[in-house]
Amino acid sequence: MTPKPPKPVVLVTGASRGIGLAVVRILLDDLDAIVVTLSRTRTPELRELLSKHISTLMVIDCDVTDETALATAISTVSKTYQRLDGLILNAGTLGELKKISSPTLSLADWKLTFDVNFFSLVQTLNICTPLLKSSIFGGRVIFVSSGAATGGIATWGAYSASKAAMNSLARTFANEEPDIVSVAVRPGAVDTDMQGVLRATGPGAMNPTDISRFIQMHEAGTLVKPEDTGYVIASLALKAPKSLSGAFVSWDKEECEEFRRPVQKAEE
Repeated sequence: MTPKPPKPVVLVTGASRGIGLAVVRILLDDLDAIVVTLSRTRTPELRELLSKHISTLMVIDCDVTDETALATAISTVSKTYQRLDGLILNAGTLGELKKISSPTLSLADWKLTFDVNFFSLVQTLNICTPLLKSSIFGGRVIFVSSGAATGGIATWGAYSASKAAMNSLARTFANEEPDIVSVAVRPGAVDTDMQGVLRATGPGAMNPTDISRFIQMHEAGTLVKPEDTGYVIASLALKAPKSLSGAFVSWDKEECEEFRRPVQKAEE
């Protein structure tokens, strides 16, 4: 009897809800992977997944800004699997919505935003590089970025700057580690908790034209589904080619077409 091929091992940060949770579901249910998650909380949805995938899902409670906890979590991954085939850096925060000139601007909030969206990535990459190099499939890192990385929406200063720094980190890491494929992905305006926060707090903080666009997308039902952009992210973590390494790609553009969720044919 031919032995079954080994399953790829993928680490996902910020996996308790939204895009991260969708990615975990897809990796487990559709792409036959072993998944390790890092998140500050265990949502009911994540607990349900754990109960269904006891042998292929490891859930680690971890705040990615806690350097000691993050190092310990990744050490657990190393001891358990001795390799890492995919790393999805999804943990992120929007930060406060204030103009840079605001007299109540919090520099501490900017620093926290960068701790989550950028510096935690640096530490994770630093520790995970040997594991990614040990991959039997070819190590891959997917940075969940944002269109804000190349934009400049008023009051989004910390978020936009941290995502721009993320893209720069992805390019640099790709050049430093040519054997590891590194791709930054724009997931689109996704129907997640972040959009809910924007609708609740944006009208009092953002320019009317900016916040109205997000509200209209929600009302029209045109926000991206987490499972749609999540499928692209999950697939890239397993199959992204070297030709994309260092690139910033959009989940719905031509460069990602082959990684999208297969279209389900309607029953006749």
